[in-house]
Amino acid sequence: MNNYEKAFLVSGRNTLIHKNKKLDLIIVNDDDDPVVVVTRHGVKEFTESVPQNRAEAKERYMELVDISSSEVFGEAKTLLFVQAINNKEYKIDYSKKGTDLFIRIHQENYI
Repeated sequence: MNNYEKAFLVSGRNTLIHKNKKLDLIIVNDDDDPVVVVTRHGVKEFTESVPQNRAEAKERYMELVDISSSEVFGEAKTLLFVQAINNKEYKIDYSKKGTDLFIRIHQENYI
């Protein structure tokens, strides 16, 4: 058995729930898509270098989330919803990457 507890939950077909404010989530979708970071303050595009493995991510207080892996959704997503710790749900629309509509607040006070 693995004692490793993830900093997120998977809900439904396209929703991630961030649950650990000490770790930022680094969301990787597809090779051509921008990398996104989920912090305790919200969601934004990730501009730093992506950690190469889990150990490097842990040193930087991050957790890598590969959406297309079988542990998460099993396929790349065009539309992803992220419930952040700041009590807001964000909509990440990969079909609109490079525009202001890429990351938007979908719902405030989802709890």
